[in-house]
Amino acid sequence: MAQTTAVGAFSRASLNGWEQHGFHGRTAYHLEKEHGVTIVKASSHHAASALFHRVRIDLSKTPWLNWRWRINHILPTQNERQKSGDDFPVRIYIIASGGIFFWNTKAINYVWSSHEPAGSHWPSPYTFNSVMMAVESGSGHARRWQSYKRNVREDFRRLFGRDIGHIEAVAIMTDTDSTKSDALASYGDIYFSSQ
Repeated sequence: MAQTTAVGAFSRASLNGWEQHGFHGRTAYHLEKEHGVTIVKASSHHAASALFHRVRIDLSKTPWLNWRWRINHILPTQNERQKSGDDFPVRIYIIASGGIFFWNTKAINYVWSSHEPAGSHWPSPYTFNSVMMAVESGSGHARRWQSYKRNVREDFRRLFGRDIGHIEAVAIMTDTDSTKSDALASYGDIYFSSQ
């Protein structure tokens, strides 16, 4: 039987443990019921803020990240590999702490890219300790729920060349500050599983 660890139990109408952290303005996040299921709706107008949850996950036991999300439309960014285009309608941050050595902190950003192909990855234009990975691309699946499953431990090993045993935080973010655009998106439950 698969072992699971809930991170975002949004369907239980709960944001317990989640805190908003702003970077530029504030994306509006709120719980909303849709077809009998509670989800998180995110609305961003030239803003960038994240919902952040400190949670320690043992990747030796539950390495698989499971989630679903939906976007209304892709963003008018020209180059997502540059600071001027580093906006995404949806993203999930997975953060592995460097302990007292903050420069050792590593992060993977799973994103819905406007132009970069699904499966591609590139360093964040803001810090070499963070990698962007496109799990979805373009507008072909816009306005429809999409579900994903990633082996986070394997992704850290492949992207950073390190075996990460634990992660310390998960964040969701809908941001449009760099492109001065708008986004409307939805997030379903987020959990880790053993398989």
